[in-house]
Amino acid sequence: MKELFKSLYLLITIGVLNILFSSWAWAEGVVQAEESGEGSGFYALAAGLAIAIAAFGGALGQGKVGAAAMEGIARNPQSQKIMFIPMIIVLALIESFVIFSFAIAMIIAGKL
Repeated sequence: MKELFKSLYLLITIGVLNILFSSWAWAEGVVQAEESGEGSGFYALAAGLAIAIAAFGGALGQGKVGAAAMEGIARNPQSQKIMFIPMIIVLALIESFVIFSFAIAMIIAGKL
């Protein structure tokens, strides 16, 4: 089972690296597309992927923070007053990262 996870991790890593660095091979085509006004659909796709990944990661992060806080409060109910404010601050920070990524996605798309 461990070997399956290792191979899956390796496959995902190779796929992400391929996606990140394959654009260098097509860089000349991008420059030509920018000069001719083509390729704006790729900016919209990049903006959509950016906000989708940020929203997904933010939701996972907020879920983990909430679950950890509830588990801590369930183990020690007197700690609720101590844990509440830091939990809210962390949730706000996570949400602010999602909002920043939305602003960056709008800049990429050229709508802001």
